Amino acid sequence: MPLAYGGPTEEHRAVRTRCGLFDVSHMGELEIAGTGARAFCQRLTTNDVDRLAVGDAQYTLLCNERGGIIDDLILYRLAPDRYLAIVNAAHTAVVSEWMTRQGAQGARVGDVSEAWALLAVQGPRGPAVAARCVGVDPTQRGFTITEQNAWGARVLASRTGYTGEDGFEILVPAQQAVAAWNDLLAGVAEEGGLPAGLAARDTLRLEAALPLCGTDMGTETTPWEAGLGWVVSLEAGGDFVGRERLVAQRREGVARRLVCLELLEDAGVPRHGFGVRHDGVMVGRVTSGTKSPTLGRFIALASVERACTMPGTDVTIDVRGRSVPARVVPRPFYRRAETGRDG
Repeated sequence: MPLAYGGPTEEHRAVRTRCGLFDVSHMGELEIAGTGARAFCQRLTTNDVDRLAVGDAQYTLLCNERGGIIDDLILYRLAPDRYLAIVNAAHTAVVSEWMTRQGAQGARVGDVSEAWALLAVQGPRGPAVAARCVGVDPTQRGFTITEQNAWGARVLASRTGYTGEDGFEILVPAQQAVAAWNDLLAGVAEEGGLPAGLAARDTLRLEAALPLCGTDMGTETTPWEAGLGWVVSLEAGGDFVGRERLVAQRREGVARRLVCLELLEDAGVPRHGFGVRHDGVMVGRVTSGTKSPTLGRFIALASVERACTMPGTDVTIDVRGRSVPARVVPRPFYRRAETGRDG
């Protein structure tokens, strides 16, 4: 995936206002199948797998025994005894190995990443492109997946994305990837959109305050600390790995949490690792930062002490030797206008 095809800011704005096409085939695909697949997925992930009917999807987390986040993923139920997990590219081998070590009784875990390409059409006009090129129903609910016939192959189209915009992510057999890309790119161009690269993907997800595993959270971060408690089902999710620690932390409270910061001066990008201070005392670190093309301001995600997590709290960020004023703001920075569809 290139950093950009042209200008990252132009690509970002195309996705926000029209549509963009991402080649995210670097993401990993793991298939979990067998009579024990449902129970296995329930035991490993924090969300409630029992809520998934065939064709449904959910955002969820894999945690270690200490409640730390190994990876975040989207889990799809393709058939009664068959699930597909889309995991972060850098973690595919680690997650596959970790799943296998858990003892998948009655379930098989297979890495099918090489079999699939993954193309994402994102933006307000994205559904129209997907309907025209793939044959999806543009009213398909969010977090569902359907099977379609396109480019002479069986493809899977899910109403999901990582940009804060509407759209579809389309799994295409690897052999049809070039034909699919060319067709979707022509459809995106008809709507005034652009191909979009990694730089635009990062600024888009940051505006939507979507954390990146390995940057904004990791094995030393729990879901509560990452602001992802909404995908932890302590009551209905069963005895999943890490549950005991998460129950205790919910009772005791967290020492720090991921927050949104907006810089009050035009002072440069707040980079990963930059210090965050309150009343001159170090209270945390920036995890991601950028200049928001949509808002025109510098923004950041940061892990800070609990006392400094309330919106409206004034802090400073150490930006290359300067103490730059910033403020905790509500999450997310940007939220698209609702279209009325579910998801």
